[in-house]
Amino acid sequence: MDLALNDLGELIATALPNEVTATGVANGELAVSVRSETIVKVLTFLRDDVNCQFKVLMDVCGVDYPDREERFDVVYNLLSMTHNQRVRVKIRTDEKKPVPSVVSVFSSANWWEREAWDLFGIYFSGHPDLRRIMTDYGFEGHPLRKDFPLTGYVEIRYDDEQKRVVYEPVKMAQDFRSFDFISPWEAMDAPLPGDEKAEQADDAAGEGEG
Repeated sequence: MDLALNDLGELIATALPNEVTATGVANGELAVSVRSETIVKVLTFLRDDVNCQFKVLMDVCGVDYPDREERFDVVYNLLSMTHNQRVRVKIRTDEKKPVPSVVSVFSSANWWEREAWDLFGIYFSGHPDLRRIMTDYGFEGHPLRKDFPLTGYVEIRYDDEQKRVVYEPVKMAQDFRSFDFISPWEAMDAPLPGDEKAEQADDAAGEGEG
């Protein structure tokens, strides 16, 4: 299997020498890294070439590496039902550099690109309707970025007095608590129901021994 994937990686790299920057096989999967501005050409080739025929786009997702200059990877997972093979195509971008939309190649990319924009802030140029898809209207920030606050920026609730939904700065619902980690069986001083039976049994056993 790995040999066939290596051959496929070499075929793709040979056909697209100016677009492909690296190929590799790991855990039985082929990954192809390409220059971001060429993603439309690369996916069109993978879809149409007779030796590839990756006609199904399974997923588009983002990955965040905040310590890297180009902090985001955009990952495209493709399936060839004809050859029963998969390929993962990866590009890099940052918070400001737009990525060409591939909706013209795979219409299924529409909502996945919107999701990557909503959750990571990855901008897709040429997208027909790039707006948030999972978070609420007026949401601030991109919640899958690794530097996004764990509690978020605002919380939403329905205000019965104003008769509308309101946004408020996030406040901790309760103070942090300290725990002594003592077992409740060890820390319990008061007798538990049924303890008197154990005491009666001990007394009876002591009298019998006397």
